[in-house]
Amino acid sequence: MITSDNFGSVFAPSSMVEVLRWRALQHRDHLAYTFLTDGETEEVSITYGELDRQARAIGAYLQSIRVQGERALLLYPQGIEYIAAFFGCLYAKVIPIPLHPPKLKDRSLSRISLISKDAQAKLALTTAAVLSKVDPLLVQAQELKTLLWQATDTVAASGEDNWQEPSIVGSTLALLQYTSGSTASPKGVMVSHNNLLHNLAALHHAYKFTQFSVFASWLPFFHDMGLNLGMLGPLYGGFRDILMSPVAFAQRPFRWLHAISHYKATSSAAPNFAYDLCVRKISAEQRASLDLSSWTLAVTGAEPVRAETIDRFVEAFGPYGFQRKAFNPSYGLAEATLAVFVSVKDSSPVTKNVRKAALEQNQAIEAPVAGQDSQTLVGCNQSLPDQKLVIVQPESFTKCSPNQVGEIWLSSPSITEGYWNQPGETEQTFRAYLADTGEGPFLRTGDLGFLQDGKLFITGRIKDLIIIRGCNHYPQDIELTVEQSHPMLRLGCGAAFSVEVVGEERLVVVQEVEYRQRPRVQEAGAAIRRAVLEDHGVQVFVVVLVKPGTIPKSSSGKIRRRACRAAFLSESLNVWQSEEHSIEKGTSGMFPNTV
Repeated sequence: MITSDNFGSVFAPSSMVEVLRWRALQHRDHLAYTFLTDGETEEVSITYGELDRQARAIGAYLQSIRVQGERALLLYPQGIEYIAAFFGCLYAKVIPIPLHPPKLKDRSLSRISLISKDAQAKLALTTAAVLSKVDPLLVQAQELKTLLWQATDTVAASGEDNWQEPSIVGSTLALLQYTSGSTASPKGVMVSHNNLLHNLAALHHAYKFTQFSVFASWLPFFHDMGLNLGMLGPLYGGFRDILMSPVAFAQRPFRWLHAISHYKATSSAAPNFAYDLCVRKISAEQRASLDLSSWTLAVTGAEPVRAETIDRFVEAFGPYGFQRKAFNPSYGLAEATLAVFVSVKDSSPVTKNVRKAALEQNQAIEAPVAGQDSQTLVGCNQSLPDQKLVIVQPESFTKCSPNQVGEIWLSSPSITEGYWNQPGETEQTFRAYLADTGEGPFLRTGDLGFLQDGKLFITGRIKDLIIIRGCNHYPQDIELTVEQSHPMLRLGCGAAFSVEVVGEERLVVVQEVEYRQRPRVQEAGAAIRRAVLEDHGVQVFVVVLVKPGTIPKSSSGKIRRRACRAAFLSESLNVWQSEEHSIEKGTSGMFPNTV
């Protein structure tokens, strides 16, 4: 619900269409979005009134071709056109599927084809510039060629007057959010208008947004955090949104923090790796030009949040106005629309030291101090309203004790409707019941964690858990050990997983190297093996050092461990080659060049 802290009026919308229509009616000339086309100073802005007019024009076009209820691929670069097309679909009761356009020599074309087939898409919307580049690629994907393609920036603006408001209720499907996935089986999460409104309202109050907030974001719109928090959140709350493309951030991370400093942004969000990247890539001279004192909410989520990252970022940018209490570790997933657990605003991040040996046995036992035998976990201490969260033993479907690690199960109005056209997967994931009490249904998140004193700590993923000789090992813990073992290795760019060898699970590490480091491959490989053995008591079976930027990642920057494992087994990893190391062939010829 939009309440009195949003521009001083009370309004209870039943859809995102009503949210934008109300904004356009009440505050037509207020700036809604500013997109930095060069990632720095070159601006394109749009008001609520202008966005409403563009959405009505696109909506009227879609109504004219009678595609209500159909699915539309959104293949746009980050920018204002993407936002207008998304709302244009909602205005026509067409179901948008946020994606990114394929590129030359990009494997994304096959993924887009799979999604189009799964969603039974009818049309693809994009810009004229993208359409001219995509058209030659369609010979490789005949199923995409049969779609109705439309460049929405060529739709006549005069058509806005022909728009007819459709009948939309809270349960109406708003969009399909396709999960990143690590295999060739994409799943479309069905997100309703009710789901969006509930999650956005909860975040609005938890993060204490006001009409004077300013959000700055480079997060891609085709990812749930970028769409809901980076795009829809500011619209819902009625405050300004400063945007840039993910590419602009990746090329020069300084652009993100410069935008926060220049526009006096109060809020932003990013995965853990982005904060690490800023520490590594922003020079002392660049830091000195920043004033981050306005930044009071730095959401971190979408991947494991590391205490070391928080410490490094505060140390690097604290002298320039950033405060530790701005960090807000949050947990969520697309199946729950976005957020599940966040942190209390203006409070320092919650951490807990737990014994590694106990964690390997699914027990969360507090360690008195941080050390080699302990693991520091970062927690979240504020549940969203109207929500029930239980920790469940994933084999027996019974509740765990407070000190026991189990699977996180959820019940909430933010829980989405299931997976598009996949009743079996929906039943298994969204319709879980506790065996001991019969309580349910719950969403099975697939995430492992524990609850203590109202604080949620995430420890890993069920499917990513590495079990060697009866002991559980969390891949993110091993990956942290690996990246810190040698200066040649890139932070946040490693994958640990297991493979079966002669009936036994063995540990494999795949790790990117730094661009500008001298390729001391054998030395780095030995350092990895030594560090993992010392910290985790596990011998690494194979170490694979790969070229920078080649390890499989999701759209949000998460390491795709299963995709990495598949590439390892198929010998398709982009292995680092140099004249300074001897190449050993893996056991029985089944593994790629390794050290």
